[in-house]
Formats: sequence, structure tokens, C-alpha cells
Amino acid sequence: MQKIHEKLNDIQVSLKAPKGQFNKFGKYKYRSAEDILESIKPYLNKHKLTLTISENISDVAGYLVITSRAVIQDESGETYAVEAQAGVNPERKGMDIAQSFGASSSYAKKYALGNLFLLDDTKDADSDAPPKKSTKAVKSKKPTMDKKQFDMAKEYIKKGGKLESIEAKYKINTQHLVELKKVTNG
Repeated sequence: MQKIHEKLNDIQVSLKAPKGQFNKFGKYKYRSAEDILESIKPYLNKHKLTLTISENISDVAGYLVITSRAVIQDESGETYAVEAQAGVNPERKGMDIAQSFGASSSYAKKYALGNLFLLDDTKDADSDAPPKKSTKAVKSKKPTMDKKQFDMAKEYIKKGGKLESIEAKYKINTQHLVELKKVTNG
């Protein structure tokens, strides 16, 4: 009989939970707790697992916090659990208190599930927005240092001038830069 950690491993490796929601304001896709729950159901059936989510509200240093606990259990009664927390702001602009608690509950639940099933959220939010146009490299407006300017730069450094001043004024090839650094350190 397969152990719960083996079943969980199969889910963590195989589960794909698409980002089925779209934030119009931020112009990005994201996944909700409901998206994750819909994706996990076939795996729960396949491995004969149950998933329960419970929540607890507590006061942490004067802040209301919702802790969501996601627990999977197999036929033998073996369990595996993960928790995630979210703060509650009952004075959130544009929301009544029930909506504020609901939003925090959804957030905590989503992250508990994401942590349990190892859903990679690194591509969340703005990473699903259309890629920004790359900015072309700005061509240097500095002139390239010629032999005469190189010789003058060496003399300038020998008299206590700073290499940074020369670098700010001229585009210096690698060979000249190495030689100027020798003069600077020399």
C-alpha cells in the first residue's frame, strides 16, 4: 500500500492548477483557491485521499489573523497538513467586514493549498502580463579613446587624476583600460 507521502509526491509533481482568474486593474492572471480545488479533485479520487480545510481566527499583536489549515488524509488515517496565514483588515476600503474576512480567508486558503501541493507561484501576478518591450541598448555618446587621448590620459593619472573621470568622458577599449589601471596602481 502506497504511503501518504508517496501519494502527495505524485500530486506535487503532476498537479497543474491553471490561473483561471484575471485582474483587470493589474492586467494579470492568477489562480484562486477554487481553481486549485477544482484541479486537485481527480488526484484525490485517484489516491483515495480526502482534503479538508479549516480556519482559525486569532489576535496576533493587535491584528486579526486567519490561519487556514489544509489537511490531506488517506484511507489508513495518515495525514499531512500545512498552514498559511493572512491578516484581516476590517476597515478595508470598499469592503464591508464580511467581504474583508472573506478576502483574507481566500488568500490564506490559497496559500495553504499552494504550499501543500507545491504550486509554484513565482510566475504569478505581473509575470503573466504581456512581456514588456525590451529597451534597446543605449549607444554610448562618449567618443572612443584614440592613441593621443590615451597618452594624455596616462599623463593625467600620473599627476593624480582619477581613472573614473576618464571613464566618464571616453569609451575605453580593454587593452587601454588595463594599461591605465596599471598606471593608477603603479
